Amino acid sequence: MEPKHIIALEIGSSKIRGASGTYDPLTGAVTVTAVQEEKLVDCVRYGCIQNVAEVTNRVRSIINRLQDADPSRVIKGVYVGIGGRSLSASATPFERRFATDTEITADIINNIFDEARSAAFVDRDIIDVTPREFRIDSGNVARPIGNMSRSISAVLNLISARPQIKRNINTVVRDRLGLAINGYIVRQIAISNVVLSYDESRLGCMLVDFGAETTTVSIHRGGMLQYLATLPMGSRNITRDITALNHLEENAEQLKIRSGNVSKPSMTAAYGAYDPAAPYGGDFVEMNNYVAARAGEIIANIIQQIKYAGLTADKLPGGIVIVGNGARLRGFNEALSEAAEMSVHVGTPTGISIKDPSIHLSEAVDVISILHAAATGGGRDCTESLRRAQPQPQPRPETAGPTWQELQAQQLAQQQAELARQQAQQRAREEARLRAEQEVLQRAEQEARERAEREAQQQNNPTPEHESNKKKGPANKNIFTRIADWGKVKILEAMREEGEDEFDAEEE
Repeated sequence: MEPKHIIALEIGSSKIRGASGTYDPLTGAVTVTAVQEEKLVDCVRYGCIQNVAEVTNRVRSIINRLQDADPSRVIKGVYVGIGGRSLSASATPFERRFATDTEITADIINNIFDEARSAAFVDRDIIDVTPREFRIDSGNVARPIGNMSRSISAVLNLISARPQIKRNINTVVRDRLGLAINGYIVRQIAISNVVLSYDESRLGCMLVDFGAETTTVSIHRGGMLQYLATLPMGSRNITRDITALNHLEENAEQLKIRSGNVSKPSMTAAYGAYDPAAPYGGDFVEMNNYVAARAGEIIANIIQQIKYAGLTADKLPGGIVIVGNGARLRGFNEALSEAAEMSVHVGTPTGISIKDPSIHLSEAVDVISILHAAATGGGRDCTESLRRAQPQPQPRPETAGPTWQELQAQQLAQQQAELARQQAQQRAREEARLRAEQEVLQRAEQEARERAEREAQQQNNPTPEHESNKKKGPANKNIFTRIADWGKVKILEAMREEGEDEFDAEEE
C-alpha cells in the first residue's frame, strides 16, 4: 500500500506555515518532508484573514515551494488549521436510553456524535466535536464501547468559531488558488495530541499556546478535553508596548527577542545596562519594565482559566505544557510557574519523523500537529502523481454492435447529409426559375421588336389583308397575351427538367 501524501496549512497572525509529509497506513509512521514559512504584518487579526489578496500571495508562495520539494507530485488539496479569538468549546449533554441491558456499540456512539455535529448554533460554525465525559449505569467510564447498560449519557465539547474564519479561508484557498480543502482541524486539539503524554492527559494538565495575538488555553483530564478558551492577547501586545519607547514595531520585536526579560527589574541588570553599540540602542531596564508588566497580565489571565474550569492547581498534577513563539520569551515560563505554583515545560511533538534535519519540531509544532492529525485521522491524499498512467481504452470485440454514442453520431451525420441535399435542390430550383424568367423576357423583347418592325412596314405599305384584319377587330389574341402564355409554358418546362412537380395540369 502506497503512503499518503498530506499537505497542511496554518494561517496565523504573524506568519503562515505550510508542511508536507507522508503517512504509512501499514506502520502508522508520519514523516515530515518539508516546512515553509511566510511572515505577515496586519493581514490576519486574531486568527481571521483580513487582507485576502496578500494572504493569497503568501499561501501561493508556500504551496509553490512545497511543490518544488517533490516535483513528481502535484498538490491538489490541503488541510487547514482553525484557531483564533472566536474559538471556544461548549459542553452539551446527550443521552440514549434502552428497554433492556444493551451493549454500547460504536454505532451508538457515532450516532450521538452525528447528532452533536448537526446542532444549530447562531452565527457560529461547528468545527469539531470531542468527548468530555461518558456515563453509564455504573458511573463514569473512559471507554464506553463494549459495556452493558440501560442508558448512556455523554457530555460533548462542541468546538465552534465565527463563520467568517472559514469563509475567508475558502476565498483564499479554494476560490483563488483552486485547491480543495480536504478538512478543517482545530489547532489546539491537534497540538494536544502530539505534545501531551498519555499520563499528562489522564492525570490532568493545562496546554497553553502562546501566540502572537491570541493565547489559547485548554485543560485535559481523564484523557479528555475539559475546557477550552482563547484569550485576545499574545506576544505582540508586549511588542507594541515597547514601541512606546519610540521604536518601530519591527525594531521593537527584535529588541524583545534579543533582550526582553520577564523577570523582576532587579534581576535584569545583566541584560538591562545601556549599550550604545547595540543595533537599536536604548535602556533595557525601562524596556523590560514594559515586558514584565504585560507578561504579568497575560500570566494572570492564563491562571484564571483554571478557576473558570471549576478546578484548582492541585487537580492538574501534569502541570502546564506551553507551546508557541511567545514561550521563547526569556523568563516567561519561570514567571508562569511561580505565579501558578505549577511545573511548566515546553511541549515538543513526539512520534513524528523528520526527513529534513533543518526542521525544528518545537518551532513548527502548530503546522506539524495539523499534518499529524490529518494523517492519523484517516485523511485523504492531498497530491497526485505526475507519473500515473492514463487508462487506455479497451478494444471492442469485432462481433459487438455499435455503441450508443456511435449510433448517435451516425444519425447526426445522416441528418446533416439530408439537410445539405435539400439545400442543394432548393438552390438548383431557384437558379432554374431565374434562367426561365430571363429567357421569357429576352423572347418577349425579341418578338416585340419583330412585331414593331412588321407593323411599321405594313403602315408604310398597306396590303388588302392588313385592311381586312383591321375590320375584324381583336378577334385573335394580341402579341403580349401570346408571349405571356408562351413564357408560362417555358417556366413550367424548365422546372420539370429540375424535378419540380408542384404545378398541376390545370395551370398549364
